[in-house]
Amino acid sequence: MSKNLKWLLVGFAVFSLIGFLDASYLTVQHYKNGILPCLLFTGCDKVTSSSYAKVAGMPVSFLGAGYYFIVLVSTILYFDTGNKKVLSILKNLPIAGFIATLWFLFLQFFIIKAICFYCIVSAVTSIALFILAILIRKTGQVALND
Repeated sequence: MSKNLKWLLVGFAVFSLIGFLDASYLTVQHYKNGILPCLLFTGCDKVTSSSYAKVAGMPVSFLGAGYYFIVLVSTILYFDTGNKKVLSILKNLPIAGFIATLWFLFLQFFIIKAICFYCIVSAVTSIALFILAILIRKTGQVALND
């Protein structure tokens, strides 16, 4: 494994862990009916209690935690096995995360008209994973031949 690919994967592990912790916190607060302390913005409760906060009765944060967990486990699995199929997952899965992020940002800014700090943390981590996936596409092809 090339040094560049290794560092990109470390970034994957770090950002997916941050995303997992963030989404898991939101999920726990949802099921505890807890009030979210909104750090930089004032719309956390408005966003997390909106009709857009659930998909098929499931909190979006739970789906996000699942997404970040799959990315984290896939990253660890690739470090362990070097399996090219796992690398393919890491290059492609963040595309779905990025599209979902764009949708949820649109909802916050233009439909709900409130900003949730925790949702922005998730958006930043998702965008970072997307950028890392692009970089893996560029450098990972060379690294696979090492």
